[in-house]
Amino acid sequence: MAKVELKQPIVQAIAEDVKDAASVVLVDYRGLTVAQDTELRKQLRDAGIVYKVCKNTMMKRAFEGTELAALEEHLEGPSAIAISKDDATAPARILCKFAKDAKALELKAGVIEGAVYDVDGLTELSKIPSREELLAKLLGSMQSPITNLARVLNQIAEQGGAGNCEAAAPAEEAAVEEAASAEEAATEETPAE
Repeated sequence: MAKVELKQPIVQAIAEDVKDAASVVLVDYRGLTVAQDTELRKQLRDAGIVYKVCKNTMMKRAFEGTELAALEEHLEGPSAIAISKDDATAPARILCKFAKDAKALELKAGVIEGAVYDVDGLTELSKIPSREELLAKLLGSMQSPITNLARVLNQIAEQGGAGNCEAAAPAEEAAVEEAASAEEAATEETPAE
């Protein structure tokens, strides 16, 4: 069997992994300890991200004819690939956060929703919160006015409720009527003088 035939299933596996991917990020993993690599793989797996160490030539063949072909220039030295089909910013977010503690991990480049990003671009994208965090913030801002209204209504109820407000209203009306009749009496007395 020729070498090309042996390598074809590997290329197909990579091509299948990156097919319909929301994002693909390349990293240089040299210098990571076994414990760090294990922890990184665990974090990526928990987020539903496929993480593989592949030969650059295999990735080049798998990327041919796709939008990922732009990553070919970054395929130098040992490379690992992080692939997410759901959350486009998850690989960049997890890898950048991990790279802060593990200085040996270096991001190379990535393709996120069809756009190619360098290390600076990936770093900026990593600052975008996850979909769940954004939905939680949206829900919180939608609930805020309702919560404030509930607090105000609760305070009114604690201070005696609307009954006190209605009881005060007739007393105020009586005072206003007395003042009006006093004015009428004053105006009637003035012409008589």
